[in-house]
This record gives sequence, C-alpha cells and structure tokens, in this order.
Amino acid sequence: MDNNAKVRGEKAASNLLHLAAAYIAIEAGRNTLITPTRTDISPDRKNATIFVSVFPDAEAEHAVAFLARHRDNFRKYLKQHGRFAILPFIKFELDYGEKNRQHLDELSNQIANDTVESPI
Repeated sequence: MDNNAKVRGEKAASNLLHLAAAYIAIEAGRNTLITPTRTDISPDRKNATIFVSVFPDAEAEHAVAFLARHRDNFRKYLKQHGRFAILPFIKFELDYGEKNRQHLDELSNQIANDTVESPI
C-alpha cells in the first residue's frame, strides 16, 4: 500500500469515527454512554468496524444491539453528512481493548495506593 492510500484510509477512518460519535449523540438514549473509540476500515474501504465503549458495563450488549438495529439509519446519515467514495458496510463491536486498558489503569492505581498506604 502506498503512502497516499494509507493517508486516505486513516482520513476515512477518522471521518467515520467522528460521524459515528455525532450520530450516536443524536440517536442514543441518555441512560447509557456509548463512545466510539476506534475504527477499522478494510483496505478496499468496503467494510468498516466501529468499536465502542459503553458505560455502564451492564448495558454493553443492549448498546451493541441498538447500534446493530440502527445500522441502516447510520448508513443514511453517512450518505447525508459524509463524503465517501465507497460507502462501507458498517459493523459495531465492543472495544475490549479499551475495556482492558481501563482495567489495567484501575489495577495500577490500586497498586500505587497500596504502596503509599503501606511503605516497606
């Protein structure tokens, strides 16, 4: 892949992430916080996966189901507000990488607090 194609792919991914955040802000309920965290777009730009984090965790499956039901409406939103040469097929998934990172942050904070409270 040449450098220009890579830049175009990154720009498309960034644009898609921004539009997903705007759409979710408009359509999602206020009881659950759904945050798009990253996007993976296939090299041919025909398929894209938008990864989301959800708070509270108990609502994660409901949020992904909500996004799956709204996939067609989101594609219409992309047609109206985005500029894509090829409109990708969209799939939403939970971002387990982000969830694991948050868990590691909690563990490291807990270790740091334990060290401060009981120095050796």
